[in-house]
Amino acid sequence: MTEHQLPQGFETLAIHAGQEADPQTGAVVTPIYQVSTYKQDGVGGLRGGYEYSRSANPTRTALEECLAALEGGARGLAFASGLAAEDTLLRTILKPGDHIVIPNDAYGGTFRLFAKVLTRWGVEFSVANTQDLDDVRAALRPNSRAVWVETPSNPLLGITDLTALAEVAHGAGALLVVDNTFASPYLQQPIALGADAVVHSTTKYMGGHSDVVGGALVLAEAGLGEEVAYHQNAMGAVSGPFDAWLVLRGIKTLGVRMDRHSSNAEKVAELLAAHPKVSQVLYPGLPTHPGHDIAAKQMKAFGGMVSFRVAGGEEAAVEVCNRAQLFTLGESLGGVESLIEHPGRMTHASVAGSALEVPADLVRVSVGIESIDDLLADLTQALG
Repeated sequence: MTEHQLPQGFETLAIHAGQEADPQTGAVVTPIYQVSTYKQDGVGGLRGGYEYSRSANPTRTALEECLAALEGGARGLAFASGLAAEDTLLRTILKPGDHIVIPNDAYGGTFRLFAKVLTRWGVEFSVANTQDLDDVRAALRPNSRAVWVETPSNPLLGITDLTALAEVAHGAGALLVVDNTFASPYLQQPIALGADAVVHSTTKYMGGHSDVVGGALVLAEAGLGEEVAYHQNAMGAVSGPFDAWLVLRGIKTLGVRMDRHSSNAEKVAELLAAHPKVSQVLYPGLPTHPGHDIAAKQMKAFGGMVSFRVAGGEEAAVEVCNRAQLFTLGESLGGVESLIEHPGRMTHASVAGSALEVPADLVRVSVGIESIDDLLADLTQALG
């Protein structure tokens, strides 16, 4: 912050951080620098630090500066996907022979990365309930380098106390890595709660319009940020300029979208909680949720994701997904349109038979920003 710059709120940063008007034309939107290489001012004379767009690109730079500002971190980095961001971070902080603690509720692709890819590289992992600090302590080893957590978790919407977990991780000499995709930085900022690294699938709420695939890392410390940036360039799974531009465009409306996602989801959860064909609703905004008080403490609102269990079992849950009309049957989440899916057969099929296996009667909905009465009517008819 310069001497005369006023403090800026989240929504202001979302629109302006890293996105000053173009100095040549005055364009108020960051241009798409669809370019692979740059003319140098003499051998080794990089104009603005740009030489090759895998290493750096002005559109991606704007996104990365915005990401760091929104999460309150020292360095932001943008990737081709959320899993590319995860892989780059993990291969930066881990080496063969190291150990990491992962949660018992997480995105299936994250588990697959640990179980099917990193184990072949010699990395060990243990599964723990991150909501139970004693369980995490028991899972930690002398060679543990990190604790990984999602909160709210995918798909069971579990809530972990990040401040308390950070103390446990740091006490064991491990980093705390938080996947903040479900909350977005508008609702929750893990670095302020003690996290060392924050992961996002920017495909989801950050992009917000189901038209881009991307990932992000924000690092709390500049030193770790430099290390990860080195690996980002060395490994190469960077965000392309057009994808970076789409995420930047989505971020500008993140605050207002998350307000509507959250308010709609609260009403959806209330409808489901009162429905006779629903045996359980998993939503941290409900006072009956075991993590409600912690979520209220560390989140601005409770988000747009709701999961519920159908009383009739697995086939009944599948039929609810098939009967939905306005809720589109599809994977992913966080777009302006509402989505519905069966995690056991779709997004979390890769965790079948593991400690992360999800209930067969579970349905997950990503509540969009449509008219709430229409969403409630669709779920009512889908439940039958």
